[in-house]
Amino acid sequence: MLKTLDDLLKEGVSGRTVLVRADLNVPLDGDRITDDGRVRAAVPGIAKLAEAGARVVVTAHLGRPKGKPDPAFSLAPAAERLGELLEQSVVLAADVVSEGAKSTVAGLSDGQVALLENVRFDPRETSKDDQERGEFARELAALVGPGAAFVSDGFGVVHRKQASVYDVARELPAYAGGLVLSEVEVLRKLTADDVDRPYAVVLGGSKVSDKLAVIEALLPKVDKLLVGGGMCFTFLAAQGYSVGGSLLEEDMVDTCKGLLAEAGEKLVLPQDVVVADTFAADAQTRTVAADAIPDEWLGLDIGPRTVEAFAEVLGEARTVFWNGPMGVFEMAPFAAGTRGVAEAIGKSEAFSVVGGGDSAAAVRQLGLAEDSFSHISTGGGASLEFLEGKTLPGIDVLERS
Repeated sequence: MLKTLDDLLKEGVSGRTVLVRADLNVPLDGDRITDDGRVRAAVPGIAKLAEAGARVVVTAHLGRPKGKPDPAFSLAPAAERLGELLEQSVVLAADVVSEGAKSTVAGLSDGQVALLENVRFDPRETSKDDQERGEFARELAALVGPGAAFVSDGFGVVHRKQASVYDVARELPAYAGGLVLSEVEVLRKLTADDVDRPYAVVLGGSKVSDKLAVIEALLPKVDKLLVGGGMCFTFLAAQGYSVGGSLLEEDMVDTCKGLLAEAGEKLVLPQDVVVADTFAADAQTRTVAADAIPDEWLGLDIGPRTVEAFAEVLGEARTVFWNGPMGVFEMAPFAAGTRGVAEAIGKSEAFSVVGGGDSAAAVRQLGLAEDSFSHISTGGGASLEFLEGKTLPGIDVLERS
């Protein structure tokens, strides 16, 4: 049975230090955050603790800095944005568990919030060695001192067996934050035996290999599986079509043949695609049938007939899960497929879940109404692993704490 943030608040946190693992792994353009969705998602839990008088110490990562300090991966932009949203100053510690962090934590008053520097600046955070991770977790626990508690509220990292996610929950009284709880509750609805039908899943993104496990897990459970994005071209090749210069995983073609045979009419592929003569926003483009991609041209989006066919399925669905864009939505000529599918999901009366990652980024970048979806996940990889039926270490440790 998970102990929750609400349980901790009932116990009382005034004057106590609470370590919060958040997911602040935001995309940056230099030092400018281009999508603050994960920061905004972290705010409610942190705000509740601060308002209740806790001394809140937030730990998070950004990118992959290879276990040593790197200014390019500093959490300074996240600290600034978090402070703006909380409407209070958020102090960024100069390091993770060394003198800068100790000084910052020691200087906190009740209701104040501090952010430790990128936890991946310490190589022990992501170590495969249990002893190294455990040592680092004990240092994090010592940093916040006796009587402290740990709140896990970064769903985007709960599929990682890392020190600030897993091991620290074994060192401190551990609680699940509201964000983690809501994510798990939503994803359990998608895997329930009594899921509301018709149940449609939309998968995009680059590679079949990245989504193979979730395809295999969901195929027996869904009524329709709609495939777009770069991964669709390996399926089209499995049907015997030429895909020109489009993204193709040749070693997955036979696997896709097997999936097509198993799925039958459940698995729906594009009827038409938008192709370009080069990978660029100013490329020459045309829309062609899925079986008529010109040699050397690249498929970079699903076409309008496909959007219409997908929208028809989605309009009849009662449950929808979407993970992965339909094309290179960052470039205007190849954004219509993702926009069209997202709008169809938003207009449907289905219980709809956007599975984090690039899909969530696309919703915001394309200016779509976030409240037209039932739930937008903060964790792409974590969402997929949950749907695959895998044990998520960051959830498992909370359940056993």
